[in-house]
Amino acid sequence: MTAFRTPVLFIHGLWLHRSSWQPWVDLFRSRGYEPVAPGWPDEPSTVEEARAQPERVANQNLKTVVEHFREVAASLPSKPILIGHSFGGLIAEKLLGEDVGIAGVAIDPAQIKGVL
Repeated sequence: MTAFRTPVLFIHGLWLHRSSWQPWVDLFRSRGYEPVAPGWPDEPSTVEEARAQPERVANQNLKTVVEHFREVAASLPSKPILIGHSFGGLIAEKLLGEDVGIAGVAIDPAQIKGVL
């Protein structure tokens, strides 16, 4: 029988790549969690490809990106802990407010439109 491992969903900010979370994914996995760090919609699989094709993630709207991560969270075996940085922090806050996660950490989150 396999022990339950709480899922952790890492969400990166604008102009970063999902691979930027790898040291954290490794750390959380070693501590008994089940971390995932998916990319944004249409994000290339490597940093090099992302740098060569920035238009693939440019002009994403908040609704589309939030829906993408909502679907990722729904595919996990239970509600995840949400951890986001910068714009990813804003997304984590939004998803937490929609009861998508069990807890959340927003590292230097981007502000919501109209909030200084």
